[in-house]
Amino acid sequence: MKRFITTLQHIFSIEELRTRILNTLLFLTVFRLGSQIVLPGVDPSQLNLTPQGLLGLLDTFLGGAFSKASIFALGIMPYISASIAIQLLTLALPYFQKMQKEGESGRKRLNQITRVLTIAVTAVQATTYLTTTIPNEAILINPVTFKLVSVFILTAGTIFCMWLGERITDKGIGNGISMLIMIGIVSRFPGALLGEAQSRGTGQLLIFVLEIVALFFVVMGAVVLTQAVRRIPIQYAKQIVGNKVVGGQRQYLPLKLNAAGVMPIIFAQALMFVPSLVGGLFAEKSDFAGSVVTVFSDYTTWQYNVLFGFLIIVFTFFYTAISVNPNQIADDMKRSGGFIPGVKPGFMTSEYIGQVLDRITLPGAVLLAVVAILPSIGVLLGMTRNFSTFFGGTSLLIMVGVVLDTLQQIESYLLMRRYEGLMKSGRVQGRAESVTA
Repeated sequence: MKRFITTLQHIFSIEELRTRILNTLLFLTVFRLGSQIVLPGVDPSQLNLTPQGLLGLLDTFLGGAFSKASIFALGIMPYISASIAIQLLTLALPYFQKMQKEGESGRKRLNQITRVLTIAVTAVQATTYLTTTIPNEAILINPVTFKLVSVFILTAGTIFCMWLGERITDKGIGNGISMLIMIGIVSRFPGALLGEAQSRGTGQLLIFVLEIVALFFVVMGAVVLTQAVRRIPIQYAKQIVGNKVVGGQRQYLPLKLNAAGVMPIIFAQALMFVPSLVGGLFAEKSDFAGSVVTVFSDYTTWQYNVLFGFLIIVFTFFYTAISVNPNQIADDMKRSGGFIPGVKPGFMTSEYIGQVLDRITLPGAVLLAVVAILPSIGVLLGMTRNFSTFFGGTSLLIMVGVVLDTLQQIESYLLMRRYEGLMKSGRVQGRAESVTA
């Protein structure tokens, strides 16, 4: 405990770090306050929204703002959708590939295109949200006027959330966009924990305690999945520059066990609507189609989870393939005079990295699928649905990833001031390391 208090004192003794932490808390407070402001012209007492599936996941990310018809009801999600679209375009279209390689100026142009696309995506999603989600009895003014004004308000709310995320990144600590998502998820945890405790009551207090212990180990497992890397040794040749010999160092290429992050789960959840949607079109004509709708409308069925896990494994390989390019890594190593001991530079290096990546991606994909289906297992074991969401899935992985990234940034400030790090070993595990040959 004394060590923890000393570390906190060191953190707040660094003026820049202290300012960044306070700025982050201020921006997050503004975001949470805005999430409680209901759209003008809506009667909150008439709202009885219980989003399911992907919409339920969206509501979890936004801390309940979606179901409350808040001015931040769409939050930062349209910006994320636009960013993913631009990222895919950079892989498919030469124009965007060229822009990405232009350095800082190219990145600024891509960011500007992303912002413009965000406005268009938000306008479409806002129109859909107002038309299909908010019931007519909850609208207090003329419906046409309400929808027209609310589209502008929701669009402005998303742009403001995007601005808050950028300010957190520039003036605060951690990645701003990720912090906004994490704070929305965390804000629901106290209510979920209280609801689980009330559902268990005093007669099942031991079961509740065991659930908390199980949650601890699940979080530790998610940390391991997020931080696990396969380090490939890289040797750099010695070079003579003037009268000095430079290079000759051995470093490591860290390949993450889960290089795809949470994207496979998001993509898989988006596709899990297809079976029930297609089955619903033929439900009246076929009993089989009706059973498909029943099975795939409930995320606790074994059929749903088998298909869900399979899609996650497929998308993990797909997203890893487009995010990690062995050919580019091999070319960069060759240009900088680096090579893998025992492997020829160039094509052979690319093949070797690809083989290692395939070998570690499979267990990473399987573990990611297991984490994704843990909430459904929790519901089958008697947990409340809100509490079970913290046992796995996208919510848990986002929280773990954001917390670890923030801790790494804080630790870097401490180490620069020659203070001990946050961990007992003085280093947050999982970052790239190098040793001198």
